[in-house]
Amino acid sequence: MSENKALVGAAVIGQSGGPSAVINASAYGVIKTALAADCITEVYGAFHGIKGVLDERLMDMSKEDPAELELLLHTPSSALGSCRYKIADPEVDDTDYKRILEVFKKYNVRYFFYNGGNDSMDTCNKVNRYLKSVGYECRVFGVPKTIDNDLFGTDHCPGFSSAAKYIATSIMEVSRDCQVYDTGMITIVECMGRHAGWLTAAASLAAEKGDGPDLIYLPERDFSMDQFLDDVIAVYKRKGECLIAVSEGVHYADGTFVSEAKTSGTDGFGHAQLGGLAARLAGIVKAATGAKVRGIELSLLQRCAAHCASGRDIEESFNSGKVAVESAIAGESGKMVGFRCERENGYVCHYELFDLEKVANFEQKVPASWINAEGNNVTKDFVDYCAPLIQGDANMPFEDGLPRFAQLKRHFV
Repeated sequence: MSENKALVGAAVIGQSGGPSAVINASAYGVIKTALAADCITEVYGAFHGIKGVLDERLMDMSKEDPAELELLLHTPSSALGSCRYKIADPEVDDTDYKRILEVFKKYNVRYFFYNGGNDSMDTCNKVNRYLKSVGYECRVFGVPKTIDNDLFGTDHCPGFSSAAKYIATSIMEVSRDCQVYDTGMITIVECMGRHAGWLTAAASLAAEKGDGPDLIYLPERDFSMDQFLDDVIAVYKRKGECLIAVSEGVHYADGTFVSEAKTSGTDGFGHAQLGGLAARLAGIVKAATGAKVRGIELSLLQRCAAHCASGRDIEESFNSGKVAVESAIAGESGKMVGFRCERENGYVCHYELFDLEKVANFEQKVPASWINAEGNNVTKDFVDYCAPLIQGDANMPFEDGLPRFAQLKRHFV
């Protein structure tokens, strides 16, 4: 239920989790809209997300050059700084929450916007729950971001579309490179995606242009090394070459990650840090076939490629921040902005509010019906879903032949 009354006070915007090519477009949507709102007295950026609140490291966004702020539309990564900090349930340990409340009271913060993915929505939900429990009036909003595209409820997530466009483009380019020599090559491209295969599935868009992968493997299906080798050898014998896209998080039937780097460490939320899968699979395929094999790990490139961003993604990301502020001012709280999209008669995106309680810690995976029976590719249904999302160019500004990114002053209060 919304509380239909004006709430006067400051706003805080924080960013959390892995960055993307358009997370700053969402932050700009929040900042620009909040700065223009009469009831919002100050707009602060939390330096390194919730850690910035706890450490009282707040930046006064009103002191930034408006032209520099506008450049956030085309600036990758997290301009306000990010973190991976897991706060406990407030019912178990309220130490962090007491500190957050102390900072919020000091600066009269009445609006809190948190820009991130699954874990960030969990943090946002916990903060909202605590503030309500102690009777502190503050409107809390989640502004979605995740290239993994696994936030529950929403049609898709800001950041995914641009990463999907980069992956499909890179696959097309790699495909052409692999066809140069008279000796065929097997190429394995590793894409991000711990539990959900949306990003890897985006490689199928390249196939629509004739330069796509022959095989696609997602974590939604258990991985069999024997079947994988059979698939690769069959394609290689038929074509004399083979291009494969595989999610970093593919796992065996017992849940063990195929990646040999699965034990390299964990992030602040206990998630395995994956990587090195392409190289490992390349070695196994080389030993089994004797062919020339190359493993390519896209790694951070797929989430910071602002030069290849989707114009539609930039627009929707900005609007998600804008809608969050407008909805909070109107009295909503404890929500995340999400998308409901129509595709039957042209693409239309509607902005909707989702309860944080229902979004936090739920992962949305690629539907089973969108994966082929063999488990080594996706169906046309995925292409029809994803193709509208990558439309439009970034149109980013350049200076001396290189991208012109925002340069914030970071004026701390």
